[in-house]
Amino acid sequence: MMDSRIFPAALLLLFGLATVFAQTSAPGQVCEAKNATNCEECLRNVSCLWCIKTKLCVTYPVKTILPPHALCPLNDARWGLCWMNFQTLIITLAVIGGIIIIAFLVCLFCCCKCENFGSRRSEAKMEKQANKTRTKQEERRAEMKVRHDDIRKKYGLSGQNPYSKFA
Repeated sequence: MMDSRIFPAALLLLFGLATVFAQTSAPGQVCEAKNATNCEECLRNVSCLWCIKTKLCVTYPVKTILPPHALCPLNDARWGLCWMNFQTLIITLAVIGGIIIIAFLVCLFCCCKCENFGSRRSEAKMEKQANKTRTKQEERRAEMKVRHDDIRKKYGLSGQNPYSKFA
């Protein structure tokens, strides 16, 4: 039973590694072989960069983030889409990334502010309840004092306590 689960996983891993090695074996030769073609043909491979100025298909220089100007100017470089130059692509992605970061920060700020607002409201509610309890307790103490004073009058204990002079 266990062997039947391991075999497909090992087979999938083997095919995956074979695909990776096949793609990375000679990426420069794949892109440069498409120099006599057009932009669409060149950009079918993700690792290729098309330069409109020179009409060459070159391997994207992954060691540098942006392709050097000597290879192809950013305004003439095409990667991923033939109708969008690399410079526009970078600016668009930067703007979208900035908007996502700002939206995240605004959401974070709103959540924290709303949380503080809720805790202030609950604190005010708790304080109101504590004041209400304190008022009830003071009323009960006053009632008890009146009742004790009535009992003292009834039994003639309302005068000064005879033991108070010893205190």
